[in-house]
Amino acid sequence: MSKVEEIEMAIRTLSSAERGQLLEDLPSLLPELAGDASWQRIIRDTRPRPAFSALLDEVDVETKRNPDAFPAVREGDFNQRP
Repeated sequence: MSKVEEIEMAIRTLSSAERGQLLEDLPSLLPELAGDASWQRIIRDTRPRPAFSALLDEVDVETKRNPDAFPAVREGDFNQRP
């Protein structure tokens, strides 16, 4: 059995609370899951996304037509937990 398989099996045995803690800890254990590496991969992805582009076009039109429909985003908004 490989190390990866052992880790997967161990994760499956965790309680819900322990899995939640693991989710919080994963970015520090695997920095590639969070931050610049992920964003760089997204930015460099050149595949067309017609549905996403159409959605962004709609939002752009609505923002110009009714700017108050979209509240300003502040840095602190990203630190809030649901």
